[in-house]
Amino acid sequence: MSKILAVDDEPEILKIIKQALQKDGHEVTVISDSAQIPLDALGWYDLILLDVMMPGTDGFEVCSKIRDIVDCPILFLTAKSMEEDVTFGFSLGADDYIRKPFSIQELRARVNAHIRRETREHTQSLVVDGVRFFLQKEEAYVEHTRIPFTKSEYQISLFLARHHGQVYSKEQIYEHVFGYEGESDESAITEHIKNIRKKLATFGLNSIETVWGVGYKWK
Repeated sequence: MSKILAVDDEPEILKIIKQALQKDGHEVTVISDSAQIPLDALGWYDLILLDVMMPGTDGFEVCSKIRDIVDCPILFLTAKSMEEDVTFGFSLGADDYIRKPFSIQELRARVNAHIRRETREHTQSLVVDGVRFFLQKEEAYVEHTRIPFTKSEYQISLFLARHHGQVYSKEQIYEHVFGYEGESDESAITEHIKNIRKKLATFGLNSIETVWGVGYKWK
């Protein structure tokens, strides 16, 4: 399930978007006034849909304002067809356009394709296996509940999550997270992993797997 924000000044359009994307299991937040966009909460969303033609602050202005603070795909909803408008939107950091009127099937297909293919480097937030890492604040959440990681636990979890599926030895984890000049040694990784697992388990997560004789990986 992904979290999606849709911004459009037409309530009926928002109703259609919400119903359509909820069918795919997404959690959809709708806003009809661009002035009400919660800038400090945008890191929670995995994709943003923006209507271009809105009163007040239009979609182009919104995109320009938020592109540097969100990593997720931004898709414009627009009835415009002029090539220069499309080009301008892409120059602001948009990922795609969905032209109005659109079909439900097209909306769902485009949204799901962007979520599935999202591979850009994340600098604001990263979601892996239900855990959302806020990279600037160095905090991790499941839904809206903060995981009480220590700084070291957060860094180890983020490293393994960023490279999920890859196996790392205790020595490799220690070197990547703490560097060669760390004040402890790789034996501390075992204890950190144990504590991380306990904290994830309270959320029903079993994300870190031991590969015997080799090390650990985020599944």
